[in-house]
Amino acid sequence: MLQVVGITLKPHGQIYYFDPGNLKLKNKITVIVETEHGIQFGTVVNEKLEIPESKIQGQLKKVIRIANKSDYIKHKKNLKDAASALMKCRKIVEKDNLNMHIIDASYTFDRDKLIFRFLADNRIDFRELARQLASIYKVRIELRQIGVRDKAKEIGGYGPCGQKLCCASFLKDLNAVSINMAKNQNIALNPNKINGVCGRLMCCLKYEDDCYTSCRENMLKIGDKVKTDQGEGSVIGLDILNQKYKVNVPNYGIVEIDKNGNH
Repeated sequence: MLQVVGITLKPHGQIYYFDPGNLKLKNKITVIVETEHGIQFGTVVNEKLEIPESKIQGQLKKVIRIANKSDYIKHKKNLKDAASALMKCRKIVEKDNLNMHIIDASYTFDRDKLIFRFLADNRIDFRELARQLASIYKVRIELRQIGVRDKAKEIGGYGPCGQKLCCASFLKDLNAVSINMAKNQNIALNPNKINGVCGRLMCCLKYEDDCYTSCRENMLKIGDKVKTDQGEGSVIGLDILNQKYKVNVPNYGIVEIDKNGNH
C-alpha cells in the first residue's frame, strides 16, 4: 500500500494521486505539483490515504510544496491570460475554417506550456494553428482532442433524473461504461433510456452497478420456475432493488412475490 494524497488541477476535475512526502496536507489546501505535463497548481481534495500500488499508473509524482501568496497571484494571472488565449485561438479557428471546437485553454504553472483542448468529429491537421499560436505566445503549444463525455462535463446540464449531470457535479473519474451494466440492472436497452446527454452510456450505470450486483445475489432469473400460493409459474419480471418478482401462473395470471415467496 502507498500513502498518497488526492489532488485536482481544476474545479470538478479528475483526481490525481501524488506522494505528499513529509508535508501535512488537508482538504482545500492549494499546492504546487509536478505532473507529466509540467508544473501545475492544484487543490487537495483527499487527505492522505492508502491505495494499492496496482492503482498507480507510471511513476508517482511528488507534491513540491504548499502554495504561497505569490503562487496564488501567479495562478490567477495564468487563468486570466489563458482565457484571453482561448478567445484568440477560437478566432483563428473561425478565420481558417477549421472543423473543431476549442473547449478551453490553460497554462502550466511555470508557463512552460499552453494547452488547448478541442472537440472534433474527425482527425484535424492543426499544425498551422499550432505554429500561429506559438508565434503569438512564445511558448510550447499543445492541442489535445477530447471526447463528447469530457465536453458534457465541461458544459454541464441536467440528466433524465432531473439532477445535475454526475460528471459535472461530483463524479471525478469518467470510467468506462459497458452495455452489460445496463443488462445487469434490468434496464430496457433503448438508447433513449440508457444514453446520457453526451450520447454515450450514462455514467450512473457504472457507479450503481455494484449495488445491483449485490442485490441480484441469490435472486431468480427471467424464465425460472417458482412456486406461489396460486400455483407454479415462470418469472417474467424482476424488481431488483425491492427484491421482488412478477410471476406468470398458468390459468391464474400475474402475481407479485418477494424472493422469499411472500405476496
